[in-house]
Parts: sequence; C-alpha cells; structure tokens
Amino acid sequence: MSKVGNIQKLSNTPYLNFYEFEAVYRDGRCAPYYVASRAKKCEDLKAVTQENKADGVILYGVYGEKKDKVVLVRQFRYPLGGYCYEFPAGLVEKGEDMLEAGIREMYEETGLVFTPKEAGCCSKPFFTTIGMTDESCGTVYGYCSGDPNNRHQEASEDIQVVIADRDECRRILREENVAIMCAYMLMHFIASEGDPLAFLDTI
Repeated sequence: MSKVGNIQKLSNTPYLNFYEFEAVYRDGRCAPYYVASRAKKCEDLKAVTQENKADGVILYGVYGEKKDKVVLVRQFRYPLGGYCYEFPAGLVEKGEDMLEAGIREMYEETGLVFTPKEAGCCSKPFFTTIGMTDESCGTVYGYCSGDPNNRHQEASEDIQVVIADRDECRRILREENVAIMCAYMLMHFIASEGDPLAFLDTI
C-alpha cells in the first residue's frame, strides 16, 4: 500500500506553500513528491490530519426574477498571463463557516447580496487539482440580488462582474478561458430548465 513518509516544508509564504513529501510506493521504493498547499505547517496538511476542511468556497449564484442568469467573474490570473471566467470564489477565513465566507466573498467581488440555499452533500468540500495540491473547496449555491459593482474589490484584484444568460454561457464555453469547476457548472446551468438550483431539492 502506498503511503506518505517524511514531509519537509520548502517555502514560507502567506497564502500558499510548497512541501516535499517522501512518497512510499506500494513496492517499498521511495521518491520525492512535491505538493502545494494552503497549510502553514506540516501538521496542518490534509495528508497528516486526514480531515477535509474547506480552504475556500465557490459561489454558484443565480440572478434575476426569472432565475435565468448566473453570476460570473472575468478575472486576471497571473499563472495564465490573462483573463479567465470563473464563479466568484475566495478563501474561508479563520472563524468562518462556508456560508459566511460565501456571503462575504460574493459581496466583496461583485457587490451583490447572496442568499444561500440549503445544499446538503453538494456543499461538502471537494478537491480541486489533486495531483499537485491538497486544496479543497465547497460550493455554496444561492440567489443574488442588487446591482453589480466592483467598489468592494481589493486593489490587487482585476475582476469584471458578468451576469450571463444561457446563450452567453454557451459563447463563453466555446471561446474563452474557463476554470474547470465553473465550466462543469455552466454546462449544468445551460441544460437546466426553470430554476437551475431546483436539483438541490431532490438530493
């Protein structure tokens, strides 16, 4: 059985750190394996705690009286050197639960008021890019109201708020850079009829 041996922390930065794991293969051989993590200490890594606590939240916000639009952001992402379409998202701060983080992040990034909907197992944290990081994010589903604006964004953020109907979502998927978690949910949004969040009532 494969397992993790010794772990060494290789960096010390505020939001993301780099770790060298000793990967012990199932045949007993060992090799270095490099992991990026939000954890600040080795003992906080999910490989150590075996706990899946959400590092961040992704916000699936439905907009409009007819519930026929979705709230997206078009954000400059340095690893791409360009813009990418995403759902609003952010880190869960110390002392927050996912719903509190979702309401705060939606307001900060878009200026909109976010009313979460009960989502049960659909809001548990799931892993993002599991081959390189232990980061996990929960999705918070809900309804948005108000007028979009960027007045509460940080100076370091380059975020454009996009209110997209199904036709615009089709165009975005065809033509633009899109984060994979956003892409899957846009496919769901396009295929849905009526309230896109009605599926939560059946799970």
